[in-house]
Amino acid sequence: MKMSKSQMGQRLLGLAVAGIALVGCGSAFAELGQPAPWEFRLQESATEVMDYITWFHNWLLGTITVITLFVLALLIVVVVKFNARANPVPSRTTHNTLIEVAWTLIPVLILVSIAVPSFRLLFLQLDIPKADLTIKATGKQWYWTYAYPDNGKFEFDSLLAQDKQPRLLGVDNEMVVPVNKVVRVQTTGADVIHSFAVPAFGIKIDAVPGRLNETWFKATKTGMFYGQCSELCGKDHAFMPIAVRVVSDQEFAAWVETAKKKFAANPANSFAAAGAAAQ
Repeated sequence: MKMSKSQMGQRLLGLAVAGIALVGCGSAFAELGQPAPWEFRLQESATEVMDYITWFHNWLLGTITVITLFVLALLIVVVVKFNARANPVPSRTTHNTLIEVAWTLIPVLILVSIAVPSFRLLFLQLDIPKADLTIKATGKQWYWTYAYPDNGKFEFDSLLAQDKQPRLLGVDNEMVVPVNKVVRVQTTGADVIHSFAVPAFGIKIDAVPGRLNETWFKATKTGMFYGQCSELCGKDHAFMPIAVRVVSDQEFAAWVETAKKKFAANPANSFAAAGAAAQ
């Protein structure tokens, strides 16, 4: 069935409007700590570090946009004003001291203005404050093992749970941390290189076999926050989520007591857990 040009135009316009509506409403589907349909911005922040990352991202994007539009305007001026038709006799100008000084100095100042907040952000991420809690996260094919050396030295495996939502992010055992406390995360790998990443916290660090890396976060909001392994680590890399539940101090203390009994009676068995996950 052939469509007229007007019908084709109406259909394309309808699709465009629907797409814009979905993008605009993407935030309506958003839940704290997890991705949202049609999301084109960074996830909502839950730490001061992520607040800084979001600000720096937005500021840098604005700076780049202004520079791009300025260069585009210059190109248009050159095309219109200095083409062969408008200038049958080409100019023989070879130098302009003021312009040459400007196009050297201005980019330097722009790069310095970008470098200063960038270095501040790096220092904020890498300078780990005194920790209230330490958790060791060990990446394995294809799940995480969490150990709590400050709270009784228990540990447990955290595997993808097919029957939990959100899809491909829900796990059987979540990492649990208290709100408004500095959490130091030590990462290592048991087999290959993995990467521990939680977007809402602004953290991403490799888990390398034979090496102990460190990062930190201080969650300012309670709730569930999700991440994933961010280093290609084998065939089930896409099924290796990270789930962090942020709770109050009282809830965390109660969870620790329960976890001590639960995981002392049923200690983490990596090989059994991996076999169960495969099944």
